[in-house]
Amino acid sequence: MRVPSPSTNATMEEHSFASTVAETLDSNPLLLRNWEAIEQLKEENKQIGMGWVVAATGLFGVMTAPLAPVYLLSASAAAFPVMQWTQWRAAKVFRLLQTGKLLLEKFEAQGVEIYFRIPVEEANPIDLFVRFPKKTHLFIALRSKGNTKIIYNEAIEEISVKKKKGRASRWEPNPLVELSDQERWLTKNRDLFGMTSREASKTPTAKVLVVCSPTKIDEHREELYSEVGTFKTLALRRKGTAFVIQEEELLDFVAAWLAKYE
Repeated sequence: MRVPSPSTNATMEEHSFASTVAETLDSNPLLLRNWEAIEQLKEENKQIGMGWVVAATGLFGVMTAPLAPVYLLSASAAAFPVMQWTQWRAAKVFRLLQTGKLLLEKFEAQGVEIYFRIPVEEANPIDLFVRFPKKTHLFIALRSKGNTKIIYNEAIEEISVKKKKGRASRWEPNPLVELSDQERWLTKNRDLFGMTSREASKTPTAKVLVVCSPTKIDEHREELYSEVGTFKTLALRRKGTAFVIQEEELLDFVAAWLAKYE
């Protein structure tokens, strides 16, 4: 499953500019799911396309004034981070929208519940929380680091990003740690999803880092791979196990994972 991206330059991390914009957690918005959430994403995508700046870290953003014409913005150095972050945001929303639609079309008949961009206090939002009630849960992070390769350093349990020409640099914040922290947050806030303590803590859970185009996963030692049914995937251990896959593999991975608990 490859989701086309509107920009190959939109590789900013969640924390880079989002930490400086308006927070929306205090408003405690209703967590929409499935097609209702898709409609919310469509509206956000439309507003960004019209030139609005999204001032929020979560799905339920606040739309500020439209961007001024480029020739006016270019005169202000302060405008560049806003434009850069808005470009990144447009790519992120587009990817969430397309990924969510594909997952719903594939698994709606199995009773899937998909929540998008769940705000987490003092942390990056959960991109996708996929819930098959009384069967299994998946935490999914969609990430792209541009035209690079992803390498796992076993010695320090860190993921590095390597450009075609240049040294590898550590991926900060570590997406494996983020996924674990997000899982812990959701378990504590299970009431938002109508889950019992038993379901939140005992349901089999997969943490999945989805590496999106044009970023690629480098080859690793055979011992780092695991099989989920007939699906072979990189399984990295840092605060638990996280599966690392390419975006075009997501539907097959979810199907293989779900089959274990049907």
